[in-house]
Amino acid sequence: MFSEEKKSKNYGSIFLYCFFCFVLIVEVARFAKPYYNLQNLMETEATVEEGFLAVEDSEKLPCRLLSRPSVSVPSQDQQKLSQAVTQETRTRPPNSYCVKFQSFITMAKQVKENGGKYESRPFSVGGYNWTFIIYPNSNIPSGSGGYVSLYLRIDNSTLITNPKDVYADITFLTYKSSTDKYQSYQETEAQRFHLFRQQWGQLTFLPIVYFENPGYGYSFDGGSVVFGIDINIVKPFENWEVFSNEQNIRDPIFEWRLTKFSTLFHDSYTSDSFSSGGRNWALKLYPNGVGNATGNSLSLYLLSASNEKGYVEAKLRVIDQIQSNHFEKKVAAWPNATENGWGFDRFLPFADIKNTSKGYLVNDTLKLEVQIFSFSKTDFFSHQSSAFFPISYGDSI
Repeated sequence: MFSEEKKSKNYGSIFLYCFFCFVLIVEVARFAKPYYNLQNLMETEATVEEGFLAVEDSEKLPCRLLSRPSVSVPSQDQQKLSQAVTQETRTRPPNSYCVKFQSFITMAKQVKENGGKYESRPFSVGGYNWTFIIYPNSNIPSGSGGYVSLYLRIDNSTLITNPKDVYADITFLTYKSSTDKYQSYQETEAQRFHLFRQQWGQLTFLPIVYFENPGYGYSFDGGSVVFGIDINIVKPFENWEVFSNEQNIRDPIFEWRLTKFSTLFHDSYTSDSFSSGGRNWALKLYPNGVGNATGNSLSLYLLSASNEKGYVEAKLRVIDQIQSNHFEKKVAAWPNATENGWGFDRFLPFADIKNTSKGYLVNDTLKLEVQIFSFSKTDFFSHQSSAFFPISYGDSI
């Protein structure tokens, strides 16, 4: 009996001990949780600060910050400049237009109810009207984060009256009073403006805090800020040429008959001019050969009557007047140096001409023939001519 009672008391003590241990563990965990959350928060803040400093130290910004800003910007909002943008400082002011705000902060507040942007008065550059647009507030336009956005818009009325693409080299600038220089950002390629793309700009020009805090050097005289723009119109070509090949040749064959061939005594003979494919040509013959063919071979060439120097495909022939087994050689080349034409020094050996069985020379008459298959041509145009441009400004050759 006593033994059973003692055992019951031991079980009770063990239960009470376990209960108090459980309560103690729960309380410790409850008090430790805020400390754990604080540690996480501190680690998060450190990561954000490192992200900001990484951009700062990378010298991607126009100037390295001398002191850490009071406002911490999340690292994911720090955007690197595009590789297509070049940045530099210069003393020369903007060459196209300039906007000065006597109070950047006041202007930023006032434009919030105007779409969040300031639009300059229209101004003319290169025969076109333009508008300079400045967004001074965060996330306007979307994706700008904590940056000022600068845009340029062409007046579509000038495009309607003259509907063609306009290419322009664009440089955005802002004045930095602490160095008395302009900070400039320029795209490495000219921008294309047309009826369906009238606006272009930089979404992340410089952080807004640069213009709110005079310590960065961009705000001066009690909050004044200056923005400027260079617009250099890139004129398209006004003269051009089109290279093509004429293949559907009209009247492709010309025949030239030389009588009393054995009595020919001049060094060379040229046929009458003939038309083929809309171009005038002539054949030139050296009956005793020319150059290293002199005294052993007939020399024959196709010439351009207008001294064209393109690529020609043709066949030169000596007619077999007996069996129609003609002798021919194909030309597929640019002009050669001998005659600035197309042909051969060693066209046909004299031995073959004198061989009566071949039928080339009958009754002392030699028949020559040329058949033109194709030739290249180059047409020249100018903007002042009535011809249309062969390509649009937006295409590539």
